[in-house]
Amino acid sequence: MPTITRSFPLLLLAGATLAAGCGPKDTSPGGASSSGTTPAASGGKRVSVYLLPKKKGIAYFTSCADGAQQAAKELGDVDLTYDGPTDGAPEKAASLIETWTLKGADVIAVSPNDPGVLAPAMTAAKAKGVHLLTWDADGQPGAREFFVNQATSEQIGDALVDTMVKDLGGQPSGKVAIVTATLTAANQNEWIKYIKARLQKYPKLELVAVKPCNEDQNVAFQVTQDLIKTYPDLKGVFGISSVAFPGAAEAVKQAGQGGQVLVTGLSTPNAMKAYVQDGTVKSVILWNTQDLGYLTVYAAEAVATGKLKPGATAFKAGRLGEKKIAGDNILLGDILIFTKDNIGKYDF
Repeated sequence: MPTITRSFPLLLLAGATLAAGCGPKDTSPGGASSSGTTPAASGGKRVSVYLLPKKKGIAYFTSCADGAQQAAKELGDVDLTYDGPTDGAPEKAASLIETWTLKGADVIAVSPNDPGVLAPAMTAAKAKGVHLLTWDADGQPGAREFFVNQATSEQIGDALVDTMVKDLGGQPSGKVAIVTATLTAANQNEWIKYIKARLQKYPKLELVAVKPCNEDQNVAFQVTQDLIKTYPDLKGVFGISSVAFPGAAEAVKQAGQGGQVLVTGLSTPNAMKAYVQDGTVKSVILWNTQDLGYLTVYAAEAVATGKLKPGATAFKAGRLGEKKIAGDNILLGDILIFTKDNIGKYDF
């Protein structure tokens, strides 16, 4: 048992129930820890895996950490550390990578908030023999071995636009805007590229603004309020981070614009249930975040033990079964859509 120190086809799931994972318990300033006595699965040698989120403490990444913990327990040979900057500062994330490299990490799995800032620490770690993965968001070319990808950027961008169009109904027209996390978030910049491409299918929808919220829900609230005031005929807002979406929804709700301005985006079901139930939001788009953390730890262990090597086209990831690898992207699977009909069945 471990010691823990702390976007594909569109699916509308109406009946499945996702069991909630047990979150790691904070027991030290460094994060969460637990210990067990399961013997190591690889001849007694344990694998040290360090999981770095963009920002520690938000529900999205906490849910990923729950899944990572489940995988570490199943594998039995993994010592898992989950930690990251609570303010999302990429410089602090780079410092953690440097510290973990000095500790002799076997694998560091990074969700980069700013790939350019993190790249020197990541490449230096690789040069010292540490295996580097990215997950949730990719890094700069050459800075890692594999990217554990929740879905392709095109799938996510298409899902966001198509869902908004469906929820607006008919052949919608009007102005739409995007609230993103930061302007340096590589994964969200890719999603924005495909949102813009997909909007070309709907020429009556005009993208008028892309605004960052600095991964802060209060800032997302203020940014969306400003958008509503600037564009009185605004029809829709895409909130494309797990804090941008609820912040934007709250702004629309408090402005009394529910039903006039539609908010669509990416966040956890728990963060959005109230807005779906009161009609401010019709659909929530995401993937199984626990499975993303789970898959990342399985990939990390497989890379460290030589079971997963460059050029592989698939590998077996515990309860997730065989997962495809496209180039150096390990693909999680399907995008999920949560609506009033099914969101109550999910708890993460």
